[in-house]
Amino acid sequence: MGVAEEAHNVRIVGSGEQTIVLAHGFGTDQSVWKHLVPHLVEEYRVVLYDNMGAGTTNPDYFDFDRYSTLDGYVYDVIAILEELQIQSCIYVGHSVSAMIGAIASITRPDLFLKIITISASPRYLNDPDYYGGFEKDELEQLFEAMRSNYKAWCSGFAPLAVGGDMESLAVQEFSRTLFNMRPDIALSVAQTIFCSDIRPFLCHVAVPCHIIQSMKDLAVPVVVSEYLHQNLGGDSIVEVMSTDGHLPQLSSPDVVVPVLLRHIRFNIA
Repeated sequence: MGVAEEAHNVRIVGSGEQTIVLAHGFGTDQSVWKHLVPHLVEEYRVVLYDNMGAGTTNPDYFDFDRYSTLDGYVYDVIAILEELQIQSCIYVGHSVSAMIGAIASITRPDLFLKIITISASPRYLNDPDYYGGFEKDELEQLFEAMRSNYKAWCSGFAPLAVGGDMESLAVQEFSRTLFNMRPDIALSVAQTIFCSDIRPFLCHVAVPCHIIQSMKDLAVPVVVSEYLHQNLGGDSIVEVMSTDGHLPQLSSPDVVVPVLLRHIRFNIA
């Protein structure tokens, strides 16, 4: 097993000519794909991994400087694909990992047949001519809540992000993976994500992108999916689902899995 494979808990399941890479977002790990994987393994070779900083990774490997921008994660994705000798893949990225894959595809378009994004945003902060969903003071309050009592913040943030109450299995699952993160690492990752601005790079993304979005998402307003569609450099298509929450693959798999399978199997006409 290679260095990147081991550090990121890379797991390969299924068999098939085509490789699908599943990349999770903030506060989760590869287990967030548990409802999708069984539908893929008979047709595809499926690669799962954990982003550095996830609770399942070794916190000693988390380099605060390296991961102070999304570039550190971009290098990780390319390193994993190269180590596994993957010539090209269908990359399914959730939340921040959607943008990480998009940036990686600018450097190495040969590695990506297409990118499927779920709950993706190039910018979370509002600007005069752009609606990302958050004002600066709202993000400062979020970071301060994380600093002051991480466990309490997790309990409050999880139901808001997932779109359900604490009794919901999806909320409990997200609470578990969120709380598994070391608090100082979680804060650093959140700051990197929420303060990032990928908008200037979108025009350089030439790989086809399938943009999948919940109708209602605390972190990503639905207008953001249209912004991505209008500003990506290559072909793109948008599908807004009747789901609620930022992690629909966990909270509404009955709706999301068929949508994902359709976008995996069919290209943009």
